[in-house]
Amino acid sequence: MSSSGRPVRLTCEQVIDFLMDYLDGELHEDLRQRFETHLEVCTACKDYLDSYSKTVALGKQCFDEPEAFVAEMPESLVEAILTASKKPTN
Repeated sequence: MSSSGRPVRLTCEQVIDFLMDYLDGELHEDLRQRFETHLEVCTACKDYLDSYSKTVALGKQCFDEPEAFVAEMPESLVEAILTASKKPTN
């Protein structure tokens, strides 16, 4: 809490630092409330959280249902990924 008795607001950087803990439900109640308060007023962080959540869900889908995921990919993308994975790294 600040000297005025109000909770100290989180910065955007702090929100990003706590993002994984928030999604995993591991933030202490006070910190979770401050995190959610920040999201209510910061559209950039809310958009980042939404994008991050969708990316995580998509990544999980790749491992949970690889056949379905690959079936939805354009063949040209699959070929490009396979070609890139075969290139030697320096």
